[in-house]
Amino acid sequence: MDELDKILIIGSGPIQIGQAAEFDYSGSQACLSLREEGKKVVLVNSNPATIMTEPDIADIIYIEPLIPEIVAKIIEKERPEGILPTMGGQTGLNIASALAVMGVFEEYNITVLGTPIETIKNGEDRNSFANLMRKINEPVPPNRAVNSFIEAKEAAEEIGYPVIVRPAYTLGGGGGGIAENEDELERITRHGLQLSMINQVLIEQSLIGWYEFEYEVMRDSHDNCITICSMENIDPMGIHTGESIVVAPAQTLSDVDNQILRNAALKIIRALGVEGGCNIQFALHPETREYMVIEVNPRVSRSSALASKATGYPIARVAAKVAIGKTLDEIPNEVTKKTPSSFEPSIDYIVMKIPRWPFDKFRDIDRTIGTQMKATGEVMSIGRTFEEAMQKAINSLDINRDGIGGMGEEDIDKIKEKIKTPNDERIFYIVDGFRAGMTVEDINKLSYINPFFLEKIKGLVDVAESMGIAI
Repeated sequence: MDELDKILIIGSGPIQIGQAAEFDYSGSQACLSLREEGKKVVLVNSNPATIMTEPDIADIIYIEPLIPEIVAKIIEKERPEGILPTMGGQTGLNIASALAVMGVFEEYNITVLGTPIETIKNGEDRNSFANLMRKINEPVPPNRAVNSFIEAKEAAEEIGYPVIVRPAYTLGGGGGGIAENEDELERITRHGLQLSMINQVLIEQSLIGWYEFEYEVMRDSHDNCITICSMENIDPMGIHTGESIVVAPAQTLSDVDNQILRNAALKIIRALGVEGGCNIQFALHPETREYMVIEVNPRVSRSSALASKATGYPIARVAAKVAIGKTLDEIPNEVTKKTPSSFEPSIDYIVMKIPRWPFDKFRDIDRTIGTQMKATGEVMSIGRTFEEAMQKAINSLDINRDGIGGMGEEDIDKIKEKIKTPNDERIFYIVDGFRAGMTVEDINKLSYINPFFLEKIKGLVDVAESMGIAI
């Protein structure tokens, strides 16, 4: 796409709950990457307090409200030949979708780069996504897209409670939740319909207790596809991945399971037609090893920033070059300087991400976590072992802890309740549980956390006790 001399990039806007600085990291990479290719970059972002809006990042910067009408005026003035909406999180995709409906792209002959509008629809519109997965024979949980509470009630009765409510075109699980009964369904559905750009929510069978995995994949215009990183959520399904403790690479998959999920991820990105980065989430049954496709982000996501830092593979930088027509084998690897970006990265260490919640500032808030994000940031650590990575990550949270330790709770009933109910302090109550004599099996039954991770935590508790150290 050498004919594209000027490209508009949409930023993500302000840092907020469910959206921190990961999109500024990705967007800044994309701007610099396109300028390396001699493109003139026009950036629109409403957030002045970010690296992305520094003068050296883009050629022309608009600090304006991120609404379709304003972006349309910028397009009218600047006349870019292309637009890259996949670096601004959900905000970028939603604005691009709205501009397409307004006819702006046709009027000014603008090429949508990276993720075509139809692909955005197939990834974000819950009904279209489910239909596409069925078309390519990829399993999805029983679900139904609805546009009203009456339809939601009918769907929930058909699927059976509990159900997951997933609004279309929202970030961080905004407006979603788990409904155990009709009253909860009505409250969550009505709120979700209000937040959804197309007034749509998906009523889906709950897979609470299944294990959750993510794959970060990349595809170019010649259909070359690679898997950049696998990630495993320590927290089971029922908790938004942005609220979960995540480890990379995945720790508990067998070679067979890994290849099955990897192949499915590549099959899905090809079916979507994404040219750039894509994040795909799977649920895996703990015993039967049956898997389900949960969600696809047809854009650079918060997990992309984690995968980039974990592997050293600059996903946003490569995705931006792929979006303008370069192929993976043409893009030099930034780390090795010798191999192309078509080589899959491999890591021999453990990376851990732990969310940072603002509950120390909002002390009376409900600390329960679930399918809708409450975290405002996260920390990442690197270690040779799981235990080292976990200790470093907890130490980095700025919550007055040197590493994992208990809450000091001795009431076994309270400990069990805190382990059973997902909350920001659950991992510390698990330590209390082990100190109170609970077994790995006991805690697994309450939390559904994989016994592999519970054994690791128990090992830290046992070592500390053998040394006479209170944690």
